[in-house]
Amino acid sequence: MSDSFFGLDPYHVLIAAVGGVVILAYWLPRFASSREPAASGLLIVMAALVFSLLPGMPAALDPRESPKVWELASEIAVIAALFGTGIKIDNIRSLSRWRPTIMLLAVAMPLTILAVALLGHYMAGLTIAGAILLGAVLSPTDPVLAGDVQVGPPLAGGEHRVRFTLTAEAGLNDGLAFPFVYLGLIVAAQGFDPSAWGLEWLGRDVIYRIGVGSLLGAGFGWLLGQVLFIVPRKAPLADTVSGIVALAGVLLCYGGTELAEGYGFIAVFVMGLTLRRIERGHDFHRRLHDFTEAIEHAITAIILVGLGAAIPILFQDLTLVHVVIAVLLIFVVRPAAGWLSLAGTNVGGRNRAVIAIYGVRGVGSVYYLAYAQSHIEFVNEPQLWALVAFVILLSTMVHGLTAGMAMERIGPDGDER
Repeated sequence: MSDSFFGLDPYHVLIAAVGGVVILAYWLPRFASSREPAASGLLIVMAALVFSLLPGMPAALDPRESPKVWELASEIAVIAALFGTGIKIDNIRSLSRWRPTIMLLAVAMPLTILAVALLGHYMAGLTIAGAILLGAVLSPTDPVLAGDVQVGPPLAGGEHRVRFTLTAEAGLNDGLAFPFVYLGLIVAAQGFDPSAWGLEWLGRDVIYRIGVGSLLGAGFGWLLGQVLFIVPRKAPLADTVSGIVALAGVLLCYGGTELAEGYGFIAVFVMGLTLRRIERGHDFHRRLHDFTEAIEHAITAIILVGLGAAIPILFQDLTLVHVVIAVLLIFVVRPAAGWLSLAGTNVGGRNRAVIAIYGVRGVGSVYYLAYAQSHIEFVNEPQLWALVAFVILLSTMVHGLTAGMAMERIGPDGDER
């Protein structure tokens, strides 16, 4: 028996602090607006304030010391978010609706990676490998935190072109960032000599892994659809089962694709798109979306609180140069790359500006950086974590607090003004 009846176990203090921060972050905004609270930025800020007063807590949550824990937690959050993003898109038939998304992925994303890598190398003094990794880590928009700018739940209707574009971009670019993460790992291990590894990287990490992820995602989605809706026809599983069976299918798809050396993030998004095409009007899709959304929100809240708790330690390595790079990414690089990539599309004026600006950074960046650190030691790890944490904080505050107002002011669907 302990000497003190009221002994303060750090673990229980941690649990209580997490609960208190989450409640306050969702409750306090209601005093300023009746709008759905944009709690992501507040979760980080309040956690940083609260945990800075609790001795030893930030050190215990330092992602640099335990990257595997952060990798696994953020991985589950992103998997659930990507699948949920896929199933909530009602209409995917029109190729013209996909064109802005394709241009964002093919033009804006590589431009963002290049620009951030150059800023990291020449301004922050990162190694070439570290700079490439920084560009890759900060390139994907976040499917978890971008709910305010995405389409609504299944069968909700009203899929505005702006919302569709940002939803589809967030669903695909998490997986498409992986080749560049691998590129950073290759350069760190073998040096910057494209003649030695360029063809292998292009064939394996770009063509093969993207192709396998897409094909297996479609295949698993079709199979899960048969299990849920078609066989047996007289007693479909979707009429009675909860979302846990579908979530099990998502894990099977993700794990199977990764075992086949494909990109599981791409697979689960494509799986969601494919499953949604089967019995499109069935209310199970709405129930499944709500189930996965609850999971992703719960895990994401814990991750953001953990990130905020670690900020007092991470920001010891934050410099003015890092702040400048983060500001340039959020206010210049992404908007400029997004605007240029949409040239020639049928999205113009105000709508084009909203799509270009609202590239939210978040949990996906945490996953990729933790993944990279778990696989190889980078020279610039402390600087990378400090910069990425600040970018996420800045993005969640700027985008989170303004997205709702911006979406209320978008022009008519397809507006060319």
